[in-house]
Amino acid sequence: MNIDKQQIIDLLRNQGDQDKAQQAEQELPDQVDTERDSGLLEKLGINPQDLLGKLGGGLGGLLG
Repeated sequence: MNIDKQQIIDLLRNQGDQDKAQQAEQELPDQVDTERDSGLLEKLGINPQDLLGKLGGGLGGLLG
């Protein structure tokens, strides 16, 4: 699934992790593919499945 990089940066900032937010800003592509970029996400301490649950909103309900 594709997620806008800014959503991930905002999530990290909301969690109070400014360093990882800055790292995400520098390293992630504009459109993050949760499968293709799973290694980058994990390096930032983000589990792609958790990310979908946090950002997906209604999507979590559809999958769960």
